[in-house]
Order: sequence, then C-alpha cells, then structure tokens
Amino acid sequence: MADDKKYAKQILGKVVVSKAGKRFGEVGNLVFETRTGELLQIVLKNPTGFTEGLDLEKDKTGSLLIPHSSVIAVGDFIVVAEEDII
Repeated sequence: MADDKKYAKQILGKVVVSKAGKRFGEVGNLVFETRTGELLQIVLKNPTGFTEGLDLEKDKTGSLLIPHSSVIAVGDFIVVAEEDII
C-alpha cells in the first residue's frame, strides 16, 4: 500500500479546483483534529467569484472552508468534488 501522506507545507498555497476545472481559490491554512492529526478542512485564501454562489461554511474570521471529505486528489492542484460541498 502506497504512503499518501502529505506535509502541510506541500499543500499550502496550492490552487483548489473542482473536477470540472472551476477555480475556488488557494489553500491558505489547514484545520486539523489535534488529537489524531486528521485533516478536517481547508481554509481558502483569495477565493474566486465562483465561491460566492456556494453555501460554504465559514470560520470565525469569515474565511471559507472546504471539507477535507470533498478532496479527491492532491497534486499540482487540490481537486475537490463540487457535489460533495454544495
């Protein structure tokens, strides 16, 4: 079984896109469960106008959050399943 762990510094700043190629913004920060280290959410920075039409959860500062459960691939981009977050 391949080890698919990624370090936070490998993810921060990457562009977040949908499977259809719609740009959401960039990874600004990550929200973890401190006890287990499980990634819970991606905090978007520089969100695009496309995100305004989505009912995304926001943190205390008003930053948009993408649930980690919607992430389907991590490479040059973070690819999310749009249907899993709307």
